Amino acid sequence: MEKSDFNWLKRVAIQFISEKEFAKIDKSSIKLRFKKGETILKQGGLSTHIVYLEKGMVKFNYENESNKNLILTIVSAPKILGGANLFYKDNNLFSFVAVEDCEVFFIDSQVLLSVMMENAKFSIMLFQLASEMFKKAVINFISLAYKQKEGRIADILLYLSEEVYNSSDFILNLTRKEIAEFAGCAPENVIMTLSKWQNEKIVEIEGKRINIIDIDKLRYISKIG
Repeated sequence: MEKSDFNWLKRVAIQFISEKEFAKIDKSSIKLRFKKGETILKQGGLSTHIVYLEKGMVKFNYENESNKNLILTIVSAPKILGGANLFYKDNNLFSFVAVEDCEVFFIDSQVLLSVMMENAKFSIMLFQLASEMFKKAVINFISLAYKQKEGRIADILLYLSEEVYNSSDFILNLTRKEIAEFAGCAPENVIMTLSKWQNEKIVEIEGKRINIIDIDKLRYISKIG
């Protein structure tokens, strides 16, 4: 276990709370490192801490009663994870799993709540951040419900490009199985679709590297679903 400064979170928080109030949050936090594939928070587990992702990338996993896994969304640092539990209930709604090596802070929920109760603007800010996490998951569910597999896979590539990697040319840290869990289809569908798009010069794939060559065509596929 290790203590450290919060960097991005501190810069955001002190716009709304004092250094003294932030020191309470800092004192209640512990910095941990997680290797790729390790579970940071487990679905159904008791929620006693909020997680601040300082470095790395995390997927939100949901496992249904049939033990089928679905990736709700994927986020990269810096992000506050699990904030929804502050406003919902005492158990984690889903699991957070490291997509790559991560550095995170575990912040005591009760300490954070005590600071929030003293500062409405800070509370609103955290609520907005928590809502943003759910917004991404809801958008993915809409895609799953109304689009065919090509539309869903197009949505995922666009999301990864624009929201996670901030580039049309990126090294994909997800396996084809994980993309399939994100798109709600079989891994074979992902492999066939990506191969088809490569032949059509929409994407260029070399190992784990993906380069979106024709982003307008990809957006069209997403639009028509």
